[in-house]
Amino acid sequence: MSTFKALLVTREDGKFAARIEEIPKDRLPPGEVLVRVRYSSLNYKDGLAVTGKPGVIRSFPMIPGIDFAGVVEESASTEFRPGDSVALTGAGAGETAWGGYSEYARWNAESLVALPPGISLQQSMAIGTAGFTAMQSVIALERHGLTSGDEVLITGAVGGVGSVAVAILAKLGYRVATSTGRVGELGDYLRGLGAVEILARDSLTVVSSKGLERERWNGAIDSVGGSTLAGILPCMANNASIALCGLAGGAAFTSTVLPFILRGVNLLGINSVRVTRAERRQIWERLSRDLPLHLLDAMTELAPLEQVFELGRRILEGQIRGRVVIDVNH
Repeated sequence: MSTFKALLVTREDGKFAARIEEIPKDRLPPGEVLVRVRYSSLNYKDGLAVTGKPGVIRSFPMIPGIDFAGVVEESASTEFRPGDSVALTGAGAGETAWGGYSEYARWNAESLVALPPGISLQQSMAIGTAGFTAMQSVIALERHGLTSGDEVLITGAVGGVGSVAVAILAKLGYRVATSTGRVGELGDYLRGLGAVEILARDSLTVVSSKGLERERWNGAIDSVGGSTLAGILPCMANNASIALCGLAGGAAFTSTVLPFILRGVNLLGINSVRVTRAERRQIWERLSRDLPLHLLDAMTELAPLEQVFELGRRILEGQIRGRVVIDVNH
């Protein structure tokens, strides 16, 4: 093939444009491994990128898509051979380097991972950055003392990070509490993933006037931030930790130091882009072991590339449940 299909984003004279077009193959950036991409995924960052919102794309022209999975077609690396199934999550794809909304991608080997046995290409993108972040958050909480049987709160629970986190933690024996703005609509969905308590999002956004409230949770994974983070901090138990991995509810929050200095609460920042190769491999190995794939399949929708513009708008509006895999070949 001398050309390949991709979603190309440009900005000329300050005007944003995004369209699916045929791109000459020789325009691919340099790299050790050429991957024939089969699937990508939809994440909050992707929604920002394809709708022209600032904060994700750092240079133009850009092919968005912060994840991709496919089969190696050419390799100058001893680590990968033609025919290998590989995936990439984060690593600057769709931000500083051409990403996954494309039939081809060329990257250096250090950013790619070989898929663990038992995880298909499509399932790897059902995981994607959202599932990778969920597992990364679970590992961070475990390192800070969370043990099976503890009660853990998941905010933004019907989104990608939240849905995968609920499924993982329930399998590992934690008591999972969740919060969402769609309790009546998606309560059964969350219970099906393993949640034992479902809270309305608004009930967590009231900031304590005392600085501390009754101890409720031993850990939390927060993909919302903003007033939700401010609301749950005073309710964390002694020596509890919050893995903070998103800002769907805003980047700023107001709190006191009391949860930190009187209860020893830890606020753990989760960055899924700048992750070492050893950590990436560990996270994928844990996903292959601790994520129930039948639940992953049940929470996943498959969509063609041409629908990504509408899906991007919907994810920014909080209207996506679970995970969306993008079939870049259709």
